[in-house]
Amino acid sequence: MKPHFRSLLVCPACHGELALQSDHEDRGEVLEGRLTCHGCAQIYLITRGVPRFVQSGAYAATFGRQWHWFRTVQLDSANGTRRSADEFRATTGWTAADLAGQRVLDAGVGAGRYAECAADLGAEVFGVDLTEAVDAAFTNLGRRPNVHLAQADIFALPFRAATFDRAYSIGVLHHTPDTELAFARVATAVRQGGQMAVYLYARYGPGARASDVIRRVTTRLPTRLVLALSTLAIPLYYVYRLPGVGPVLRLALPISPDAHWRWRWLDTFDWYSPRYQWKFLYPEVFRWFRANGFHDVELFDGPIRMRGVK
Repeated sequence: MKPHFRSLLVCPACHGELALQSDHEDRGEVLEGRLTCHGCAQIYLITRGVPRFVQSGAYAATFGRQWHWFRTVQLDSANGTRRSADEFRATTGWTAADLAGQRVLDAGVGAGRYAECAADLGAEVFGVDLTEAVDAAFTNLGRRPNVHLAQADIFALPFRAATFDRAYSIGVLHHTPDTELAFARVATAVRQGGQMAVYLYARYGPGARASDVIRRVTTRLPTRLVLALSTLAIPLYYVYRLPGVGPVLRLALPISPDAHWRWRWLDTFDWYSPRYQWKFLYPEVFRWFRANGFHDVELFDGPIRMRGVK
């Protein structure tokens, strides 16, 4: 944690000011220490460079493990592609001209794939995640001068209202217990005139229904067993490409169609392991934008990608 990050943080319980005590610093990062609330005296530890506003990942614990197992798979700087950058642009529409010098919230940072994209475009990025995925993000990006990370709950963000110029959540809010409320919490953090962009799973097509049935079983299995079963997606990819049988299998037992075997394994695990995985229709999400004070709501290709101005 960079010491000046403290000025933007507040106690998520009472919104009181936080005092920083550093026990161990290295190259400008507080690696061990604590934040103490002046209002309610709550203490939040800083461990391994990250302030911790929650005790555990709770309902999203599978993601904490996932992003340690697959820490660099989707990171452009590690895999030599622009896939995450292209996904980021497809969801937000933002360019370097939009983000340079902007204060940007990444709601559900994971291992940092999109935080890296926003930081590369000149934004000062503040990434939060409920789970210890933030440790993977810190390893990947935490030393960058324009990246700040915290382990925190989207439903109780450790920031004042209207702190950010922009906020995005890509593939995260549908994994919370209440996606509409999670959307509203992120929206509160955006200033008037700022923008918010989201990517959510869509409730269109028969494939979504088939995977929901399978998830009734996989979400009750041990995480490591689901990880092992997800390896079946690696060879099945070639069977799914066969004419005739392929389309039937894609409907009955959806797996990631990605051509890269590690990405395919990751995405299939990501689909079948989380406790929550809600799906939505465009009109629902549009209403959330309007209810939270956004206008000029735009739709992008590939459901559901939307952006609005507050």
